[in-house]
Formats: sequence, C-alpha cells, structure tokens
Amino acid sequence: MPHTKAFRVGYGILLAFLIILVGTKINFVFHPVIALVKTLFFPFLIAGVLYYLFRPLVNFLERKSIPRSLSILLIYLIFALILGLLIYFVGPILQKQINSLIDNTPGFIETVQTKSNDFREKIRFLEENKTIDMKKADDIFSKQLSLSFSHLGENIMDFIGIITSIVTVFITVPLILFYMLKEGEKAPKQILRFVPPIQRKNGRKILADLDEALSSYIKGQVTVSLCIGGMLFIGYLIIGLEYSIILALVAMCTNVIPFLGPIIAITPALIVAGLDSPIMLIKVLVVMVIVQQIEGHIISPQVMGRKLEIHPLTIISLLLTAGSIGGVLGLILAVPVYAVMKVIVHHTYRLWKLRKEQVMEDKMNI
Repeated sequence: MPHTKAFRVGYGILLAFLIILVGTKINFVFHPVIALVKTLFFPFLIAGVLYYLFRPLVNFLERKSIPRSLSILLIYLIFALILGLLIYFVGPILQKQINSLIDNTPGFIETVQTKSNDFREKIRFLEENKTIDMKKADDIFSKQLSLSFSHLGENIMDFIGIITSIVTVFITVPLILFYMLKEGEKAPKQILRFVPPIQRKNGRKILADLDEALSSYIKGQVTVSLCIGGMLFIGYLIIGLEYSIILALVAMCTNVIPFLGPIIAITPALIVAGLDSPIMLIKVLVVMVIVQQIEGHIISPQVMGRKLEIHPLTIISLLLTAGSIGGVLGLILAVPVYAVMKVIVHHTYRLWKLRKEQVMEDKMNI
C-alpha cells in the first residue's frame, strides 16, 4: 500500500468522514452535549461581546489601584445606572409608541387590505381588456396571502421563544461576564500550557492577533450601530415619522450585519412611511441616504478603519453562504468568524513556511 504524503492525507480525510458517519448513527450519545451547547451559546456569545466592551474600563480602573473585582462591580453599577436613566427617560416614550403600534395594527391591516383590493380591481380591469388572465392572477394572490397569514402564527411562537431566551440570557450573562472579566487575562497563559515551550512565543503572537481582531471588530461594530441608531432617530424626529424610537432601535440592531443590515433596517421604516404618504416615503429615503453617507465616509473609516482587511466581495460571499446555513445568526457571526480563521490560517502558513526554510537550511548545512 502506498505510503506517500498524498495517500496519508487521503487516509486522514477518509478517517474523518468515517468518524462523522459513525457519529450520525449514534447521535443520541451527543444529544445532551448539543443541548448543552445550544443552551450556553447565546449567554456566552453576549458575555463575550460585553467582555470586549467592558475590558478596557476594567483595565483602566485596575491601573488606578482599584481591585479588579471591585472595578467590575463598579462598572456594573454605572451600567445599571445608565440603563435605569434610559428606561426612565426613554421608556415612557417607547411604551407609548409600542401601544400606539398595537392599537393601529388593525388599521394597518385594513389599509393593506384596501390597497390589495384596489390592486385586484386593477387586475380585473386588465382582465376585462384581455390583458391578463384574472383567474391565474387571483389564484396567485390568494395563495401568497394565505401563506403570509400562515407564517404569522409561526412568527408569533418564535417571538415568544425569543422572549424566553432573552429572560434566560438576562439572568445568566452578568454572572458569566463577571468571571470572564476577572479571569479572562489568565486564559492565554492557561492555553499556552498545552503548547511546547519552543512554540509558546508564536502561540502568544497568534492569541494576541486573534484578540485584537475580535476586539477591533466588536467595539467598532457596536460604536457604528449606536451612531446609526442615534442619527436615524434624530432624522425620523425631524421628518415627523411615527414610531421613530422603535424604527431606530430596529436599525441599530440590524446594522451589526454588514451590507445587508441597512437594507433590513430601512424596510420597516419604508412600510410605515408608505402607509402614511408618498411624501413621507421620499423623506425616509432621503434620511437613510444621508445617514448612510455619513456612516460610510466619516464614522466607519474613523471607527472601524481597515483593521480586518476583508474585501467587500469576500464579505458578500460570506454573508450569502452563512445566511443560507445559519440564518440571521450566521449573518451576524460570518465576518468575525472569518476574521479569526484568517488569523489562524495566516499564522499557520507562516509557521509552516519558517519550518520549511529551517529544514532546507539544515539540509544545506549537512
């Protein structure tokens, strides 16, 4: 049997596929592990994001001779105070807009039905003039309408599940974050214990680059999203768009998705504006264009820079692939995961190249 390098790689790939095949046949063994990962994933994900946001403050306070645990508790207190002030001042306005949205939902539905009836009347007019097959168009319209209402119940159940997950996360994240902030600086040392001493310098460099990539992306993306939400809120207030806080919050949350985020963010605003008047629709488009120009030419270059050095076409390809595999979560995680993998592959290739050069040099010396 051949023992070349290519065949050894092939054996390894076949062995990996065999392990995966056997794993699919005994998936009941891994079910508890999968359930545990699903339960802990979101709390650790949110705690990780907050870790990179709060860590500079904790380190700053620690340099001021404040114990680390006390620094974390002090930051918790400040964060809770800011959150309380936001709830006190913005909460009533947000609640009023939510109640108004709920009260006006039947009116929105009626407006949509009226517009759909007008649309069907136009189709019927074209049918009478032998321009379009009315029966075929009516069947298509009815089918799409029934599908929309059938998905409504599923979306409501998904929303209830999301609320339950949010409550769970709200309880567990502060505890996870506390220990991450307290012990997080020791993690690289613990990881490097499993690396041979001769490679620890390279391992330390890889971990530092991974940390820098994640930190830059998370802090930059959060800052840009907050700026986008604030500017849209001001813009919506100026043009007098209803539900300005809700729509700005939606835009702020969806903006964490590169490229597609702004498109998703503007859709609810366009719907609300379209139900109001064509003039309001134009005003919303103008506000969005102005905000995107400010974000693209001023905020993002200053905040994000080009630290990740990812080509826009690469990001679009990542989003299309990750979105089809992991949905919204895939869209959010695609870029940071790619940034981490890029750092790992870059350093792996660099180390392989150095090792190859060292082998060649040893052969020449011999």
